[in-house]
Amino acid sequence: MGKMVLTPIARTTRTADICRKMVSHLIRGDWAEGEQIPPERELCQQLGVGRASLREALKALEIMGMIETRLGEGTFVCARSEFLSRPLLWAITGSDHSEARELIEARKLIEVQLAGLAAERASEEDLIAVGERLEAMDSSLSDPPRFQEEDVEFHLSVGRAAHNSILLNALQLIRNLMREWIGNVVTKPGYAEEAQAQHREIFHAVRNRDSASARKAMELHLDAMGRHLLETTETVDIAGAL
Repeated sequence: MGKMVLTPIARTTRTADICRKMVSHLIRGDWAEGEQIPPERELCQQLGVGRASLREALKALEIMGMIETRLGEGTFVCARSEFLSRPLLWAITGSDHSEARELIEARKLIEVQLAGLAAERASEEDLIAVGERLEAMDSSLSDPPRFQEEDVEFHLSVGRAAHNSILLNALQLIRNLMREWIGNVVTKPGYAEEAQAQHREIFHAVRNRDSASARKAMELHLDAMGRHLLETTETVDIAGAL
């Protein structure tokens, strides 16, 4: 990708204007995922703004999950699936029952349909990818952090197999919430084994091209795992009230 030249902001040097300008470039993909954006001095020159205002705008973009600063390296564009995910993650952290229920509802609305579509549309390569995630979870049942990551990847691989980019993007938007959910419950005795048995049911239904069974298996899985999450948040609520 050739070097991009930014045009100066005409009206003001306010942080909000800088932020909007930068967001538009990031959303359009003018900087690719993982690409390093120009240093502050260069950005200030191209945008015609002061360094203090630019830094405030960059902080806002980092909070939004659009960029990340790596010490000693520079500032880089995050994956699009990370955009706006951090505020959502903060919204659920330390959540009460109502917020946890909303996450359960959101996942069901998205993932039950994705499972059904995956059963109808998955290619052989898709099925191999989902199966590999299942095997990876089998080998990480006694390793909660690894199981947590593989669990998220299993659900994303089912989402990719559905071949619906809008639903997949919705799932990717809440992937950090999914990771937080699983992290809250993965160390519970028997959780990994229970979840894995349900993952197998989902995979078998998708592989057998049975969309109704795939939807049902995903719904049962999210209901069961949701109960674990609600039990966890209830414990946190009670502890906080003591």
